[in-house]
Order: sequence, then structure tokens, then C-alpha cells
Amino acid sequence: MKQRAKKSYGQHFLINELVTERISESLMHADEYKKVLEIGPGQGVLTKYLLEKSYDLKAVDADRDMIHHLFKRFPEQTDLFLLDDCLKLNFFELFGGEQFCVIGNFPYNISSQIVFKILKNYNLVPEMVGMFQKEMAARIVAPHGSKTYGVISVLTQALYSATHLFDIGPEAFNPPPKVNSSVIRLVRKDETLGCDYKRLRTVVKMGFSQRRKMLRNTMKSLVENPELLTEQVFTERPEQLSLQDFVDLTNMIFPPSRIVE
Repeated sequence: MKQRAKKSYGQHFLINELVTERISESLMHADEYKKVLEIGPGQGVLTKYLLEKSYDLKAVDADRDMIHHLFKRFPEQTDLFLLDDCLKLNFFELFGGEQFCVIGNFPYNISSQIVFKILKNYNLVPEMVGMFQKEMAARIVAPHGSKTYGVISVLTQALYSATHLFDIGPEAFNPPPKVNSSVIRLVRKDETLGCDYKRLRTVVKMGFSQRRKMLRNTMKSLVENPELLTEQVFTERPEQLSLQDFVDLTNMIFPPSRIVE
């Protein structure tokens, strides 16, 4: 017996098998790292395809009823299902400190939090393929200069190459959501960022705190030397700055020699 979707968990079950199989084939590096975490397996539609591959798979869901359903559907793989909140999950302990890829039809009400969880653990997560509400996906992959470019765009693209893969209409789900969906891929960058990531995060969040204002107005409290505010970059608005611009701005405000580990 299939479980009904629960609004409290933001559940919309993917029922289109072609779409599900396409998502399962979208991981580029899972064969290299072997270990995969599925977030929000729900009724196990995507899980079914992942189990056909030679992955060391784990799947986490916060809904006890879904876990019970998965136990019945996959009675020989019950040890891979975890009843837990993915946002509280200890990523280091999950596979004994080894790296793993992340995949899932993410609950839309916590999808941005899942991305920030991955960013916090980027040393452990070389790749992610996830389904998001279309607007959220657009924000993550947005280039500078666009209206959707913001904090999550810069901080994600600082560590990962972000790619939009394909869109999915409401009819692929039960119950159908009132929004369109998109699948995106994040692949961890090999090159170093060029600045302290925590400092970058501070600069980016403050810069976008009032996105319509010039940076000289929003960054005052971070800049010790008022003369810095006369630099050209401070006459810009945050969405006009590329990732490299933000890296340079971070090093301008917090010279690397001053960073204390």
C-alpha cells in the first residue's frame, strides 16, 4: 500500500519513471567514489534505480511512515535506510569519513538548507544531483548580473560548478505541486578559491542584505579603512559582482595576512 504525501514534510512523490531514471543517470562521479546518499527517498522510486548500480547506498528520510514503507518494498536492503533529519545528519560519520555523492528529490521546504549543509561539508561531497523548485534551482545556478543572483548563487559557485540539467512539470508528481521543478548538478571545483571562505560568506551575506544599495552603504561596518570605500567596486550593487569580484573584495577587506586560523 502506497503512503500518502504529507504537507508537513513538503512531500510530492515523483511518479514518472522516465524522469526518475534520468535523474539516477545524472551523477557523473558516483562510480569513482562508490558511496551515495539519497535524501528524501519517499516511496523508493529513485531508490529502485540507484540499487541497480554498484553503489554503497544509504537513504535518509525524516518520515517514519516512509521508512516503514521502504522496509516493506526493499526487505533485503533495510540496513541502508535511515530514519533521521538530513539537516542533523553527521556527514562525517555517515560513511566513516569517506567522500560520497548526494542525490535526491529534495523536499522543497528545506531544499536551500540542504545546499548549505552540503557547502558546510564540501570536503566530503564531491557531487550532488538534486531536484528543486524551479525558482530555487535558478537561484543556485544564476550568473552574476541576473535578478535571481544572490547569496546562495555566490556561495555555491565558490565551491562547486553548478549546471541546470532539465525541468519537470507538475504532472510528473503525485500530488502535483503548484510549481515547476528543475534538476541541477553540483560538481566540486578542483581549484582553490583564492580567499578565506568564511570571510567570503560574511562579505556576500552583508553585500546582499540590501541588494538595491551600493556596496559602500552596506559594507561600512566591515571596512576599517574609510579610504577603501572610494574604490570603484563599492559603487556597484551586489548582483553586479562576479564570484571573482567577491573574492577580490573579500581579500581587500580582509587581507590574507590578517587572517588568523
